Amino acid sequence: MQQHELKGLGGWLIVVGIGVTLSPFILLYQVLPLYYEIFSNGSFAALTTEGSEAYHALWAPVLMSEVVYNACIVVAGFYLMYLFYTKHYLFPRLYIIIVVSMLVAIPVNSWLVTLVLEDSKMLDAETIKEWGRTAISALIWIPYMLISERVKATFVEGRNPSLEVAGSSQ
Repeated sequence: MQQHELKGLGGWLIVVGIGVTLSPFILLYQVLPLYYEIFSNGSFAALTTEGSEAYHALWAPVLMSEVVYNACIVVAGFYLMYLFYTKHYLFPRLYIIIVVSMLVAIPVNSWLVTLVLEDSKMLDAETIKEWGRTAISALIWIPYMLISERVKATFVEGRNPSLEVAGSSQ
């Protein structure tokens, strides 16, 4: 197949596009109610106020790191969606960075929670399931982003042609 025939958001990129489009909305749907409840019903104060029964010195950093991480992933997800639909050359790189960060963040977050809740298992069934889904996705889509001719032909917008010419002569 000619490169111009592969250019465009077709083939397996349709599956990628569905995931890229839905992911930030799904994450918002999952975390907004949880964070709203924690911060509005007094749970955060109970967990982070010295002297309270549920207090642990690490609750505030663990909870705030989760909030910041998830906010970054949502913002990155919307930016990724923009890059995807504009066929920007940075899309495959950012996609890989986000997937790898999720692969790392899931066990790190689980470990941090075990520092606060010593009786909890680091790799409970839900964490293993979430990490497994992410790992399978990474095993499929990272190589696709790296080797697909369609990806190489499609995500070309925003590239500086003068830099490519200069870089190819070295």
